[in-house]
Amino acid sequence: MNEEIFPRSLLLEKIFFDLKFKHMANSETLRDLIRINNDRVTGYSKAAAQADDNDLQSLFSELAQQSRQFANELRSCVSDNKDVTDETTTAGKIYRTWMDVKATFGGDGRKAILASCEFGEDAAQKAYKEGLEDNELTPDVRAILEKQKTILRKAHDKIKMMRDTAVAHH
Repeated sequence: MNEEIFPRSLLLEKIFFDLKFKHMANSETLRDLIRINNDRVTGYSKAAAQADDNDLQSLFSELAQQSRQFANELRSCVSDNKDVTDETTTAGKIYRTWMDVKATFGGDGRKAILASCEFGEDAAQKAYKEGLEDNELTPDVRAILEKQKTILRKAHDKIKMMRDTAVAHH
């Protein structure tokens, strides 16, 4: 009888370890995507402040709020006890600096701001694509990421369409 219990306990230990490992992998992926969303919040808040057009200010504020919601949703999925901060990515800092440089050297105007935002949206799409390539994601986390990526794609396409129809400032 003890022979049956021992292998079962090992099996349960392995299942527990596998689940814990998957949650740890999920947590790392989720932290990266939380940082990307933090970048979007900062980038769109800056873009809203730089935009002269009310429609852009409204859109950028809406997209910043969207990323706040996404980051909060992702934070609720992080299963380990590590603190999830409001950090941003190094790439995000570079992106925001690039927006600052464009504004400083006359790259302002509707088309330039939209081009900067599209650059950020491309980075978000890439981050979500890479996140979804993580084979250790649990099905519930994968579903959340796929939903968010789809919504982000719509935002990307809207920004790109607006950029393509905007007239450049000279």
